[in-house]
Amino acid sequence: MNVYTPILVLGLLAFGFAVFSAVIAPITGPKRYNRAKVDAYECGIEPTLQPIGGGRFPVKYYLTAMLFIVFDIEIVFLYPWAVAFDRMAVFGLIEMVLFIVTVLVVYAYVWRRRGLEWD
Repeated sequence: MNVYTPILVLGLLAFGFAVFSAVIAPITGPKRYNRAKVDAYECGIEPTLQPIGGGRFPVKYYLTAMLFIVFDIEIVFLYPWAVAFDRMAVFGLIEMVLFIVTVLVVYAYVWRRRGLEWD
């Protein structure tokens, strides 16, 4: 049970903070509402009407999402390597250099094709 004590304490703290935030927000929050405060947050841009069925998203949106996932997965692979670096010695270093070079080649290709620019 001693192993799980920090996890339980953290869970209780998180639950307590959530309850405290939910209780204190109506008490300390603004009391005067206007149209701008009640509207959905739209980043300052007036919302445009969407056609029935939602319309189509540009392909650029999906390409940007896939690039984010690819480069995010690279970070996921770097964490275990950093933790076990001392046990892998030179082999781990060479493998990670090859992995990073491969990702950098893909990054350079995407950059050159202007895949990182949002139109």
